[in-house]
Amino acid sequence: MIALFALIGLAVGSFLNLCSDRLPRGQSILSPLSRCDECGHPLAAIDLVPLLSYLWLGGRCRYCSTPLPPRLPLVELTAGLLFAFLFWWYGLSLQLFMALVYACLLIVIFVIDLEHGLILDRVIYPAMALAVVFSFFWPGISSFWPKIGVASSLLGGVAAMLFMLVPFLVYPGGMGGGDVKLAAFGGLATGFPQALLFVIISAIGGGLVAAFLLIFGLRKRRDPIPFGPFLASAIMVTLIWGEGIVNWYLGLF
Repeated sequence: MIALFALIGLAVGSFLNLCSDRLPRGQSILSPLSRCDECGHPLAAIDLVPLLSYLWLGGRCRYCSTPLPPRLPLVELTAGLLFAFLFWWYGLSLQLFMALVYACLLIVIFVIDLEHGLILDRVIYPAMALAVVFSFFWPGISSFWPKIGVASSLLGGVAAMLFMLVPFLVYPGGMGGGDVKLAAFGGLATGFPQALLFVIISAIGGGLVAAFLLIFGLRKRRDPIPFGPFLASAIMVTLIWGEGIVNWYLGLF
């Protein structure tokens, strides 16, 4: 079953690549059929086998030999590994379904913000609505306030949004409105107090990576570094391990 979910994840990853390509352009994710962005040639089924097609074609379009983005197999592989891990972690359950939906949303958000510096309203607003619905069923959200999971979700959304709103208002050039919305979604998905955890994790991760890039001259001080990927990664980590981390921390006192 783990192998089956890995294969499903690879296939879903191919669709997430399509979403990441088309959504920033305002295009439909349902039509037309996949085609090469460079030459416009429709892609055959043999060109769309997750991971294997990229390797078999040597990372190039079969029709015009244009190099394909290495992001394509990376997203497919990431989705495959995540699907397999989440099945192993949750088993066949409603929570597994919700976790898979969150994983897909966060992968798309991660890629689009990394490549375009955008967190799209057409992605984040439906994600927020789903998070509120899922809060009625996600076990970790109601652990601290039993039977009021949705209240914990809303409190987490407000808390995370306010934390991100401060740097957005103080230094607008360093933080985008999309980051504030993504934090609100993360808070709705993880609940309170786990929402504070992913904000802290993302801030630490973003700071460390920014320092590394600056020290080794890979970025200049004024070069923008998208924060959405750090938020998206921290939200996923918190969804999986957040409740345990918070319980461990509170246990110290």
